[in-house]
Amino acid sequence: MPSHPTASLGIDIGGSGIKGAPVDLEVGALVSDRLRIDTPNPSTPEAVADVIAQIVDHFKDVVGPTAPIGVTIPGVVMHGVVKTAANIDKGWIDCPMEDMLEARLGRDIVVVNDADAAGVGELHYGAAKGQQGLVILTTLGTGIGSAVLHDGVLVPNSEYGHLEVDGHDAESKAAASIKKLEDLSWADYSARLSRYYQALESVTWPDLIVIGGGVSKKPEKFLPRIECRTPLVAATLANEAGIIGAAKLAADAQKARGRHTS
Repeated sequence: MPSHPTASLGIDIGGSGIKGAPVDLEVGALVSDRLRIDTPNPSTPEAVADVIAQIVDHFKDVVGPTAPIGVTIPGVVMHGVVKTAANIDKGWIDCPMEDMLEARLGRDIVVVNDADAAGVGELHYGAAKGQQGLVILTTLGTGIGSAVLHDGVLVPNSEYGHLEVDGHDAESKAAASIKKLEDLSWADYSARLSRYYQALESVTWPDLIVIGGGVSKKPEKFLPRIECRTPLVAATLANEAGIIGAAKLAADAQKARGRHTS
């Protein structure tokens, strides 16, 4: 792989796979193919850290030795500490993940919620680029993740996938995994999405809603069917949004600390 010393590295931890790639932040694109490694079972902090170290080592000749690394995790992250653990081992709860990884890898690390990272990716390079006001990104997958962006700034750790809708946790009825599990038609699934986005609108007034996750590859199947007042668009970075957003946040944090890649 050719060297790209100004790139940042993004790593996206999921329930089934951990994916990483160097990112050219000038254009918001991967500079090489992603490396994907199955999420270990059990997905303890130590086991996942081993995989992260493998990915960092794999790309050591592509990114510079001081390149920042952004890491996403499916959970709330406060000041580098993981506070919840969705679809990953509960041993992550209260784990000081940033400090742990920085000590192990000797790199600047930023850890962020996976949906927040995807939101930042779409904000700078995708469907929300140039959009002012309030933007909410939702990721429809195993659950429902959310990212809140206001005038180009991330407001982290929203949990709008857990709104109560008709007496149920929203993601238990409207996640993409539920469509598959219950073998819902696109019409029936879109009706559930309408109820979810109407509930979201009852507590927020967004200027734009961006819908990400695997279903964003087929917007024609559901977007025209959703009934809500807010303009809806499909995410454009697909499965790369988390990697790109994490790399962007890591580079911005490093720059704010007065450090630079080399």
